[in-house]
Amino acid sequence: MDMKIIYNFCHCSLIVGVLFAVFAFESCTKLVEVDVPTDRIVDRNVYTNDETAIAVLNGIYINMSQPGTFTGTRSISLFAGLSADELALYDGIGGVHLNYYQNELSVTDGTGSEHWTPLYSYVFKCNAAIEGLQSATSLNPAVRQQLLGEAKFLRAFQYFYLVTMFGDVPIVLSTDYSVNERLARSPKEVVFKQIIADLEEAKSLLSTNYLDRSLQPYTGETERVRPTRWAAAALLARAYLYKGDYANAETQADLVINNAAMYDLTPINDVFLKNSLEAIWQLQPVTFGHNTEDGFVFVLPDSGPGIDENKGFYISNELLNNFEMGDQRKETGNWINNVTVDGITYYYPYKYKISELDAPVSEYLMVLRLGELYLIRAEARAQLNNISGAQGDLNRIRTRAGLPNINAIDKVSLLSAILHERQVELFTEWGHRWLDLKRTGNVDKVMSIVTPLKANGNIWRSFQQWYPLPFSDIQKGPNLVQNAGY
Repeated sequence: MDMKIIYNFCHCSLIVGVLFAVFAFESCTKLVEVDVPTDRIVDRNVYTNDETAIAVLNGIYINMSQPGTFTGTRSISLFAGLSADELALYDGIGGVHLNYYQNELSVTDGTGSEHWTPLYSYVFKCNAAIEGLQSATSLNPAVRQQLLGEAKFLRAFQYFYLVTMFGDVPIVLSTDYSVNERLARSPKEVVFKQIIADLEEAKSLLSTNYLDRSLQPYTGETERVRPTRWAAAALLARAYLYKGDYANAETQADLVINNAAMYDLTPINDVFLKNSLEAIWQLQPVTFGHNTEDGFVFVLPDSGPGIDENKGFYISNELLNNFEMGDQRKETGNWINNVTVDGITYYYPYKYKISELDAPVSEYLMVLRLGELYLIRAEARAQLNNISGAQGDLNRIRTRAGLPNINAIDKVSLLSAILHERQVELFTEWGHRWLDLKRTGNVDKVMSIVTPLKANGNIWRSFQQWYPLPFSDIQKGPNLVQNAGY
């Protein structure tokens, strides 16, 4: 991995990010508008002033909200949805989307590794922030503590997607490129250990309340766009679940679910609104005239899908047929909508409903939400043989969807029911389905059936569950090895 290039890129983008956060546009001023004297925007002074230090983290949130790795036509949600069994691709669309859809990623043309460098760039920015904050002596202690917590949380967030998409990955914890460029890949269990360590520390540092762009308590409407202690607990619950530490997964989920003063399950069509009571952490829209980029990608026009890659995706039959009769999530206009063209009905994700330009901003991109925490706790409880507790959590989600209580009464059938519920509750959100198939050991069973249907008879090969590393990094990194099969 050419960490020197990443260092040079991120060293510059750190300062650019501060400038961007300081002078950001009106659509996201609630988070990022900070007045900072321009003569202070130099590397050595970033962490000597509260406002510029805050602007560093604000800049990261702005970048995450822009079309790219986390939202839009190149996002984790879209690529993983195409890789799995939840999205279909319109005929005639080729390129990278077809590669993901047909599970035919190629080292030679670079498909499959699109998120590797961006994620490590974010890791570097977090490392730079952590180093700067740890050595800072003139910041307000409360500001320094909150920002350090945010940086640790964000680093863990990036590593979660690196390890779940690529498998074993290098653990980069400094900005020293001479060390980083020689790192080898660490086993997945070691990466998860680092994720958990970062999140445990972040949880001890982050505020229990949402803070505004200046890290002050809100005086008006509370925005849920900065990580809190509860966001760290939510991501910890997920990390512990993936690691198979079910007792700790339940404990962390408990912390969030039991905070009824801040979080609650909302009606179906309120979930993805800005500052929803279900939201644990959201990203603000930052593109002029846009609500969420996911809304622009997934909502189909009256003319239906087309070869324009921005409007070429819709819900697969595999996902559509897995909804139970009476499930309100499937009802037209709730989380799924449809358009009929030439006698063919296309169903598309409708969690985010606004795709028009210049509409009032009423939707924020959901990153962590309470519905997932109930499903995490249900799975953890089932694994711990707390059958009634698992049933209760699962039924909270089913009741909201207008479904009857689950009748599964043993561990095996209950875990199967929870995996099904995750499929129909979390579809097109952050690659949950793709990651669930892998972590539960179901990927070969499902994809051996689905891949031939998507790829004109191509067969599924188990190694395809892991995306390939960039060929250029394998060449430059003396201790990096490619994923098997590529």
